[in-house]
Amino acid sequence: MHLSVVIPVYNSERTIGPLIARLHDCLAAWSYEVVLVNDGSVDRSEAVCRQLTEAHPQVQFISLRRNFGEFNAVLCGLNHARGQYVAIIDDDFQNPPETILTLLETAETGQYDVVYSRYDQKKHHWFRNWGSWLVNTLTTYSLGKPRDLYLSSFKLIRRDVVDEIIRYRGPYPYIDGLIFRVTRHVGSVMVPHNARAEGRSNYTVRKLIGLFLNVFIGYSLWPIRGFTMLGAALLGLGLLIGAGSGLGWALGLLQLQGWGVVLWAVGTGLGLLLLCLGVLGEYIGKLFMAYSGLPPYVEKKTQADASPASRSSLLALLPFLFFHCLFYL
Repeated sequence: MHLSVVIPVYNSERTIGPLIARLHDCLAAWSYEVVLVNDGSVDRSEAVCRQLTEAHPQVQFISLRRNFGEFNAVLCGLNHARGQYVAIIDDDFQNPPETILTLLETAETGQYDVVYSRYDQKKHHWFRNWGSWLVNTLTTYSLGKPRDLYLSSFKLIRRDVVDEIIRYRGPYPYIDGLIFRVTRHVGSVMVPHNARAEGRSNYTVRKLIGLFLNVFIGYSLWPIRGFTMLGAALLGLGLLIGAGSGLGWALGLLQLQGWGVVLWAVGTGLGLLLLCLGVLGEYIGKLFMAYSGLPPYVEKKTQADASPASRSSLLALLPFLFFHCLFYL
């Protein structure tokens, strides 16, 4: 299998069928498969995906029991993908399926392990563009990402990197974070970007906050180190102010107001304590969830073309049948 295309599906009953048809047209000359992962859609997406698996042997379909989130669905798809290269593309037609070949051509030069798409002009809603800018800025510092690299959801990954990514077993996958834990040989290629073909974006404030916290806390130690440095700085500043105030009082140059000193000390100390406890609590919560045995996704059913496996099983039995017949002869 040369190419796998992983598509997280969420409320895409009207677009997923045409997307598969376009993929078949542009990838007809390649050995490929399509992995559909239904992430708890509330429309008829599951039924449509099931029909697609019955009509197209190249399509396999996994349905999750509830909505786990895009990254969890993508991780599920990566676990089922078999291709030497794996492309991840959304189900909304904002990325033309034909541009998968552009990413593949760039990856086959051997220069990059991962090829991201980049856009001359993004057709997202302004809120999503702002959220993407915020997350990309954060990952520049937390993951060591190049400043000029845009972490788009449309990308292509080599098999050996995929094998490392799917070793992750925690409940909070961040695909780009896992990529940068594996490799720094990452490039990008310019592709067109279209407006959504149907519906509206599922990018919400809650999801942005969740992604921000996941990147901020789950994939780097620099936040807690930053707060440690902040605490040390405030402590040093407090000692300096205390020493200067005490010296000024001893020399009669300064008159201390008791209530002001107490209010400043209590307010500053309580704010710093709550801030540090909040960050520490996030880390402890992430560790608890990661070691609690909770999986990143739960599969409800898997439908795939079983004929290759059946043929392989039959071929494996041929030597046994041959020697069995010789024995009785």
